Parts: sequence; structure tokens; C-alpha cells
Amino acid sequence: MVDQSGPRALRARKSRSEHRQSRTGTARFDETSRFAAPTARFPRLGRTAPPRTARSARMRAAGHTLTASRYGPFLFAIAMIAAILGFGFMLPTSEHLGSLMATVPAATAALAGARVTATIAGLSCGACVVLDGHDGLFGTSTFVVHLVAIALVSLCVITFRTLRERSTRELLGVRAVAEAVQRVLIRPMPPSIGSLRIRAEYRASHPQARVGGDLYAVSSSDDAVRFLIGDVKGKGLAAVDDAAALLGAFRSSARRTPSLADLMALLEEAVQAHFEEVAATDPDVAERFITALLLEIPADGSCVRMINCGHPPPYLVEGDTVRPVPARWPAPPLGLNSSGTQSYTMTVLPLAEEALLLLYTDGVIEARDPKGRFFDLEDRIAAWPDRDLDELLPYILDGLTAHVGGDTRLNDDAAMVTVQRLSDSGIRRQRDGGDDGLPTLEDRAQVGCG
Repeated sequence: MVDQSGPRALRARKSRSEHRQSRTGTARFDETSRFAAPTARFPRLGRTAPPRTARSARMRAAGHTLTASRYGPFLFAIAMIAAILGFGFMLPTSEHLGSLMATVPAATAALAGARVTATIAGLSCGACVVLDGHDGLFGTSTFVVHLVAIALVSLCVITFRTLRERSTRELLGVRAVAEAVQRVLIRPMPPSIGSLRIRAEYRASHPQARVGGDLYAVSSSDDAVRFLIGDVKGKGLAAVDDAAALLGAFRSSARRTPSLADLMALLEEAVQAHFEEVAATDPDVAERFITALLLEIPADGSCVRMINCGHPPPYLVEGDTVRPVPARWPAPPLGLNSSGTQSYTMTVLPLAEEALLLLYTDGVIEARDPKGRFFDLEDRIAAWPDRDLDELLPYILDGLTAHVGGDTRLNDDAAMVTVQRLSDSGIRRQRDGGDDGLPTLEDRAQVGCG
């Protein structure tokens, strides 16, 4: 018998394999890759599993938490029944504690649902029978009163609990629908677009709302990124209708309108048409308007083009310098201007690397403290300690909350957007640091402010 494991046999098998590759044009499957480490082909499978002891401890802790939340009210009620029974057996038979069993389902209803409460009510009636039997009350009116009291209390608390659960389910459903509608109206800003890092915050004056009369939006193309921030006259949910009309017009026109002045004119026409539609039901429509600030940053990020229609000017932060950027030729708010595109003139300013623009609504600068003093936004920005973009808006909101007296509810809607131009090294760090899947402008030098 020929030995198939020697060097000659190995060379023969290798030669036959190479011959098959040359005939078929495909490489032979590498046996080593078949059993390669899972991190090469399946990165998610290559994560180091935690030690069995630590994982088991976490699972046990999660199980204990779930058990406590599910069975805690039931065990609490059983403990109450046991305590009343214990005291009842220790006291003389002349002291009757059967009526105290009515407190057990009442307390359970505050912690558990209707089914658990009904179960505890039945157990309470049984415990009352045991106590009254120990006290020799069978056949007396006291025994009947005890059972009737427990039954009536249980019936009331179970009914109220059932109605409360139904109302809670309806409220959760309505809130889910409202939150979905609000997310459609004010969409989240992308964390980055090309060479720009973006952050946004919104605080509605209505305690149960996430949006109100303030608005912001962004639209990007191969040539530029456009930002809109606005403030409807009024606040809260009553101003959402006007905000939705302006946002819809911006999203439908921002990409296909080449000129920033033409885009603002289209927004003006859309707002005027919206006000004409609601004039039949709103006699005060002539007093309605929307302040708006429209920005455009070209793909190379070298400058900012701006049209301001009665909106507070943005702040430009360059190093330790903080200054407002007013428009040279401001226009009236939307809804009050019908003169056409000739009245919209752009203000152009350079944008240095690492410079930051802060856009905001008047709900920020018009917030008053208990003494009636306005919030000083410029001083708050100047005192910004660590210069981390992720911390700027929370830092401003903390100061705003402290200024109005520590109450997170503001008297007016407040919206803020920060836009920072990154340097070339910052763009590389951003692309390497995990902003995968975000929209980008690949050709930064395609369009400038020449």
C-alpha cells in the first residue's frame, strides 16, 4: 500500500488543486478561512463574552427585580393578612379585628391590577371568616357586617382600578399618537452633515407637549446645507398649525430652489396662502406672522449666507469671542411682506474652521427671572467652560432653568440649534469616530462663496 501522507502525496494533491484552479478560473476555498476566528467574518460574534459568574449575577438580579415588580403587591397583601391574623389570635376574643381585612384589598388596589385585587379580596374574606370563627361571631350581625364591609370596599376599589387602567391605556395610546405627530413636525437634526456638526434642543411651554410655535429644519444637497429656524406668533399647541405650514413649505422647496432669496419668497407665499385659508375661521388672522431666519452654508463651509425676517440674530463663537451677527438688510416677518424677492438681500460672512453658530428663538432671550430681568444669552455663552459642542446647549438650558427660578416649564417655547464647521482633521476624526451612516457632503470644495 502506498503511503498517502508523505511529502510526495502532498505535492501531488497541491498540483492537482492548482490545475483545477487554472481550468475553472476560481480559487480553491481556503481551508484556513473556514475555521478562522469569528471576529474576521462576523465581528458581532467576536465580542468577548463576560465571565459566567458576572453574567449569572446580572441575570439573577434582573430576575429578582422582575419577581419583585410582579409579585411584590401580592406578597405585601399576604403579609398584611398574616399580620392581622396574628394580632387577632393574640388579642382576647372580645376584640374583633375582622373589619380590618377591608384595608387589605384597598391597599392592594393602589399597587396592583384589578385581578390581583380581586384575588386578595377573596383571601381577605376567608381570613375574616377565620378570625370571626375564632372570636365566636358566627350567626351574629357582626360577622355579616364584617363580610359586607370587605365585599363593598373590594367592589369599589376593583371598579375604580378597572376604570383607571382603562383610562391609562387610552391616555398612553393618545400620547403615542401625539408623540408620533410631533416627531413628524419637528424632525431630529442629523448629528453631522459633511463638514458641519449639528446639535438641537427644543423646550415647549405646554407641559405635555414636545413642540409648539417654534420650529427648525435642515435640508442638504450636493451644493449646500440650508437651515431654517422660526417662531410663530403665539405659543404652545395653538401655534402648531402655522409652524406646520412653514415647515412643509421649506421641506418641499429647499432642495429645488437654487437661490436663497427665491426660497424665502416661496416661504412667504406659502405662509400668506396658509393665512388666507384659515381666515374664514380666524378673524384675527391679520395679526398672525412668523419670524424666520434662513441660513445657507456651501459645501466647502467657507461662509454663511443669511436672510433674516424679523428673527433674533444668531451668535457667532470664534475661540473666546462671542458676537451677534445681525442682518444688514433685515426683512419683515413672514406673513407681513408681499413685496417679492427684491426685498430679500443676503448677508454673507466668513466662517472659520472650528467656528460655531448658535441659532435660537426669542423664548430663550425673553425668559425672565422672578425680578423681571431677561436671560443674558451672550454672557452665558461667554462663560461656557469646556467648549465641547455636545455640552453647550445643555449648559445654556441649565442656566435658563436656573434663571426662571428652577422650573423646567418656560413661559414661551424655546428652540436652539448649533452649527459648527469642522477642520480637516476634525472631519477625519468624525468619519473615523463612528458617525457612520450619516449624510455627508463628499466634495467640500465644490461650491464656495466667491
